[in-house]
Amino acid sequence: MFDIGWSELLVIAVVAIVVVGPKELPKLMRGFGHYAGKLRRAAAEFQRQFEEAMREAEVDEVKKAIESVRTETAALDAKAPMEKRFMPQTPEERPELVAPVPDEAKPPAKPAAKPRRKRAAPKAKSPGKSAKGRAESGL
Repeated sequence: MFDIGWSELLVIAVVAIVVVGPKELPKLMRGFGHYAGKLRRAAAEFQRQFEEAMREAEVDEVKKAIESVRTETAALDAKAPMEKRFMPQTPEERPELVAPVPDEAKPPAKPAAKPRRKRAAPKAKSPGKSAKGRAESGL
């Protein structure tokens, strides 16, 4: 917000002491704090009222949306009762539900799976010379 450093605050304090005087400075600071508090409360109240107005506007929009849905469903109810709208239709009402499906629309058949080959058993390793046998042979 305000970019005031310690050096600027020190200059303001020195000027206030010189201009106002050390005896009147506490009264001045108290008054400044009082008005700063009033300003903050007024800003908070304004922000609260603004947010409340936004919430009311959103509630009005939701109410309008709900009302439009109600009017649309009432119009649909006038055309067809609820049971007719959501129940499955009979073949007499929709003959395309009974019509045979052409071959082009059917998915292709899956090819037969190939039989798996069995793994060969691991070959047995030839027994090598043991440590004792190597020692005897001189290796």
